[in-house]
Amino acid sequence: MGTWDIGAFDNDHAADFSGDLDEAAPAERGALLRTALTEVLAVDADDYLDSNVAVTAVAAAALIAAQCPGGTPVTTAYGPQQPLPALAPELRPLAAAALTRVLAEESELAELWDETDEGPAWRADVDRLRAVLTTAATA
Repeated sequence: MGTWDIGAFDNDHAADFSGDLDEAAPAERGALLRTALTEVLAVDADDYLDSNVAVTAVAAAALIAAQCPGGTPVTTAYGPQQPLPALAPELRPLAAAALTRVLAEESELAELWDETDEGPAWRADVDRLRAVLTTAATA
């Protein structure tokens, strides 16, 4: 995986996911986000979560969090260029759960980041997204 920074879209797979979202019809974009999240949650907690699946879920969660109170807009050039429709509120707890799985012990992405000096900053960024999603899901 080509990664150039800690942001949700600062890697090849997330940038490709952005392209997929841009190419999809507006009505299909929410389903693409849901699929990215459910792929992570379909991996049993005892099984190893592949980083390629995890980075796409982090990107999806960032887009969902951007529509929540306290969320940060996705403004990177590597994010989707086409606007997303208003996303269903039920995606929020799903995204928070997916981020919890991404941060878990059996996650290749978390393991890779933990081996770098930027690991704590990456974890803090993902935790911030999860907090926004969790707060919005319970509001």
